[in-house]
Amino acid sequence: MRDERWDKLAKAADAVRARLAETPAVAVTLGSGLSDAFGVPDGGTRIPCSEIPGFPAPTVAGHAGEFWAGRIGRVPVLLQRGRAHYYEGRSMDDVAFATRLFAVLGVKTLIVTNASGAIRPDLSAGDLVLITDHINMLGANPLRGPNLDELGPRFPDMSAAYTPRLREIARAAASAEKVELKEGVYVAALGPSYETPAEIRAFRAMGADLVGMSTVPEVIAAAHAGLEVLGISIATNLAAGVNPDAMLTHDEVIETTRRKGAELKRLLLAILSRL
Repeated sequence: MRDERWDKLAKAADAVRARLAETPAVAVTLGSGLSDAFGVPDGGTRIPCSEIPGFPAPTVAGHAGEFWAGRIGRVPVLLQRGRAHYYEGRSMDDVAFATRLFAVLGVKTLIVTNASGAIRPDLSAGDLVLITDHINMLGANPLRGPNLDELGPRFPDMSAAYTPRLREIARAAASAEKVELKEGVYVAALGPSYETPAEIRAFRAMGADLVGMSTVPEVIAAAHAGLEVLGISIATNLAAGVNPDAMLTHDEVIETTRRKGAELKRLLLAILSRL
């Protein structure tokens, strides 16, 4: 019996493929506020999510809800400008849909970006952080249920979900561009409420350096499908309790990503030129 999830992905892939000039080698997911900060490259093709059958369009401010396909330098790239989140009431299949679509289209490398709260004391609002690993505190996994055998194995290895080779490339690009790039472990919390100070203390004890509400399902789905993954976060604020006087707002998240977006764009372009 065919899996209707695979049929849905195949239909979406056919619709996107019909509008592509070539198969993308790299997909880049732009997180909160970064769609506007990164901008739309010259040329290429814009594909609204609403025109992709079955695609779960994002509803959160700062997420544009479209794809851009074209070359950045010599690399065929598919930009995802805005993502779906589990806290929106989506299913995990919806949250992982774009990542699985990339795999069906033939993408080999996924670069994920996000906005996060800084837990570790030496991290500050505005820092760019290379994600080295993650902790899944969403209470759900996109691989739960029948396995999509067309994409990957039932029990995928997650020990190198964030590809070491790509992390080395990112470090070299940051050094060449004189961009300070810190490193850390990202924990995904369910949201949409921000975490309590007690939760942040617990996450810190677990080994988390950053906290956010996205990315982990996409990385799990990408690792399952055999994609290489690079993750970069903008620490947009200090997590709850790190600064006892601070109040957390989404406006602060968007403002920081806009302020630091140009620097992240410069880093991403330098990384792409090395792939």
